[in-house]
Amino acid sequence: MALIGKLVICGVGLIGGSFALALREKGEADRIVGIGRTRTALERARALGIIDEIASDWAAALDGADYVLLATPVGQIDAIMAAMAPHLQTQTLVSDAGSTKGDVIAAAYRRLGAHLARVVPAHPIAGAEKSGVDAASAALFRGKRTVLTPLPENAPEAVEKVRAAWRAAGAAVVDMAPQDHDRVFAAVSHLPHLLAFGLVHDLAGRANAELLFSYAASGFRDFTRIAGSHPEMWRDICLANRQSLLGELDQYLGELALIRSLLLSGNGERLEKLFEEARQARVAWGEPKQTALVEP
Repeated sequence: MALIGKLVICGVGLIGGSFALALREKGEADRIVGIGRTRTALERARALGIIDEIASDWAAALDGADYVLLATPVGQIDAIMAAMAPHLQTQTLVSDAGSTKGDVIAAAYRRLGAHLARVVPAHPIAGAEKSGVDAASAALFRGKRTVLTPLPENAPEAVEKVRAAWRAAGAAVVDMAPQDHDRVFAAVSHLPHLLAFGLVHDLAGRANAELLFSYAASGFRDFTRIAGSHPEMWRDICLANRQSLLGELDQYLGELALIRSLLLSGNGERLEKLFEEARQARVAWGEPKQTALVEP
């Protein structure tokens, strides 16, 4: 018997489409329904076999639904939850894939207060340079982490079902407090994206941009790869987590000020020491860790 009878994906793009494909491949979803803003994208998802049918509205989508995944930019989630609320049935479990959790949880309390036992926030730590339904892959979450940030009101069986769904998709599942989640990802995900977007935007706006880009090689490509990510999604993430992100940006500006002072003074010894400390930390982080994805 499949884990999920009727699975509803709101936002059938990279993340939502990959979740659907992964569960379909494992036989853990009997029927997959897509809903979203763009009919063309939904029709493409159906043509690719990612979803079985398209729902025209939330009343149809939620009729008999067992599990809803909200895989849209986080800035849309409040409005989506408001639209869902009148049609949400008691058996339906609601989760999300947002990269921020404080704002998603606030929306859940505001819009789905009567259903909090079955609203379980989550964040799969996976992505790709390309976005959209054509980038979806059943393998996207394999060997990656998914973070759950359960609510005090959550029924234990609802949390376990979300955990089981992500495990079926190939992810290792860990729990984290929402505030810890947003602070951690401001540092290791949101700030790097901000820096990559900023560097590319700066160079692209210069008079000699064409010359600069013509000489950019692997170092520039590796550093700025994530600047090819979905602009709307990252706008919403940065604004939703701006307090934690501003703190991380201020911390990084302090590091840049230190590096600038070392360059200004010609302090090669201290600059090399800083580079060596960073190199050691990067090498240690990059070494394979057999226990890295073991679930608690």
